[in-house]
Amino acid sequence: MELIEGVATVDDLDAFVARLGAVGDEHGVTVQAFDARLVVDRAHLERAVGLADRAIARGENVARERSVEILLYAAGTRQIDRALDVGVSEGECPTVVLVDAVAGEESSETDDAERRGAAAVRNIERGGTLGPAETLGASDPERVREYFDVGDAELDAVDGTLADVVRERVALLDVEK
Repeated sequence: MELIEGVATVDDLDAFVARLGAVGDEHGVTVQAFDARLVVDRAHLERAVGLADRAIARGENVARERSVEILLYAAGTRQIDRALDVGVSEGECPTVVLVDAVAGEESSETDDAERRGAAAVRNIERGGTLGPAETLGASDPERVREYFDVGDAELDAVDGTLADVVRERVALLDVEK
């Protein structure tokens, strides 16, 4: 899994998503953009990818596309309309773009997946899709708390951080099915 950080200026959301989808199709990888203000850390997205892949392998996925299934897990919801809030929106948006190729069990398949992923990352970086900026790890705690409905009482009751609570919400999505 590769993550590209930056600021997206999105005039037409459908066109933006289509550009990313075209890069994914060209390189045989999954590409999904997230509003960085709602991504608490890299582990948040790693966990979403792992759980989405497990759901797909078990035939328990809600979405037809892997990118949307990953978005659902990252958002901690089975409702696609609600999960879209974790994606990018029109205007200027701090963004994290996830690029991931599914690898087979053979090392040559893993090497091929890594090459395809790296090529897609280069394509996105060169395409001017994002203005350079460090966005991962710069989530907006108030926005995160509001989106994931994390109150003071819950934060006081857990032995961890807001990021831990969000990662738990991602993991609990399987239990709620």
